[in-house]
Amino acid sequence: MNNILDTIVARRRRRLDEFGPEFGHPVPATRRVPVLPFGRAPFVIAEIKRRSPSRGSIDSIYDPAAQAGLYRSKGIKTVSILTEEDFFEGSLKDLMAVKEALPSLAVLRKDFLLTVEEVEVAYRAGADAVLLIASILSYTELEQLHCRALKLGLTPLVELHSPEDVRKAEPLRPEFTGINSRDLTSFRTDPAHPIKIKSLIAWPTAVVYESGIRSRETAMLPGRSGFAGILVGEAAVREPGRIPDLIRGFETGRAVRGGCPLEHKPEQSFFWETLFQGPSRAAAPLVKICGLTRRTDVAAADEAGADILGFILAAVSPRAVTPDFIRSIGPTRALKVAVVVGADSEPMPEVRRLVQEGVLDAVQFHGDEAAEACAAAAYPYYKALPLRNSEDIQKIARYHCPRVLVDAYHQGASGGTGRRIDDQLVEAAAEKQPLWLAGGLNAENIAEVVRRFQPELVDASSGLETAPGIKDPELIRRFVQAAKETTE
Repeated sequence: MNNILDTIVARRRRRLDEFGPEFGHPVPATRRVPVLPFGRAPFVIAEIKRRSPSRGSIDSIYDPAAQAGLYRSKGIKTVSILTEEDFFEGSLKDLMAVKEALPSLAVLRKDFLLTVEEVEVAYRAGADAVLLIASILSYTELEQLHCRALKLGLTPLVELHSPEDVRKAEPLRPEFTGINSRDLTSFRTDPAHPIKIKSLIAWPTAVVYESGIRSRETAMLPGRSGFAGILVGEAAVREPGRIPDLIRGFETGRAVRGGCPLEHKPEQSFFWETLFQGPSRAAAPLVKICGLTRRTDVAAADEAGADILGFILAAVSPRAVTPDFIRSIGPTRALKVAVVVGADSEPMPEVRRLVQEGVLDAVQFHGDEAAEACAAAAYPYYKALPLRNSEDIQKIARYHCPRVLVDAYHQGASGGTGRRIDDQLVEAAAEKQPLWLAGGLNAENIAEVVRRFQPELVDASSGLETAPGIKDPELIRRFVQAAKETTE
């Protein structure tokens, strides 16, 4: 399938023509239970979902009411039920069974709704909220479904995927807005996508982060980024016992966001939100200048328009600096990142303090850190991964951070070698996630690299130096300018 969403919608239209909005199920003529409010805390929605086009079969749910009851026992107050039959093996029968057995659970009908009649069927079947996917509806259709849901007392959750969707939904000013990290045309996920789209919303709304939540760490990201709720699919189905940990992760992120007291107060930086939402980030790609050792070079990179400034806190590097040097820099327009080798390395306690104080915005792990060790050592963070071969590409998916920076591999060195990654490995990495690229980049080759690979972020260090740790301000200026102008 070139476009899975188009295939799903086309099949649904045929089913509507053949079976009508009830799809052959005996839906009651009138609603039998009161409509419940949507968005009750903890606003973590767990989904009943049997399969997906991207993952195939997820789990055999023989008793959806029992599954929903299990979710409720883990602290869930809102359940999403996929009722699409052909690609997700759902059914209106699932929704009715859950609502009959558990009328105190709020139920979202998650489907590819196309007509007002389907909203009315959802109401009669017992749904308390309906998902309206803006990208498959015209504005007129979206308005009609939205208005009908409100008149029935249902909560419409309007799902956005693109800036065009935001413009389409804005006149309706929905009270609840969902942003899916999964691209419904390809079913690939991008953890940063909801953060980017959220920045475009100009009306007051409770925004729900949908898909891609699989750990406490990934649940924390939406909380720290200002989302009101999260929707958890496959992770809830496969491991319901994980739900309390997901709730704790999300609420921890929300508490940090709201400045609420915690027993263990995490770092306060909102690195990902600032990186992807700031007005100065409009020009692509993002640019990181790493290995800065002098205040004059910091100023040159900041003034040139770099988005991230990198400071190495590893004794083995000729570009290493001290925490006191980083403190001495003061405020910058660009975000500041510490580069460390090892989650338990000697500088880590001081690095955590720098993040807590707001001196640093994030940590780049550039060693052989295991995925589970990174968030425990510092948050927010991202991982840098040297690539030797195609097997290393598979390691990208192990990490829970929104992005992994790929770098050239050199025996005994953690970056700063001036070597480029093999082009085939770069292309393979770009298939896994939006490309963050380091290794051998300089003012002469960056325009060609950006044109060919279209990276989201580029990272340069030794290619901008006259000696290790000594940057050339003119090379910095030319590098940033060439990177940014190539995509204009």
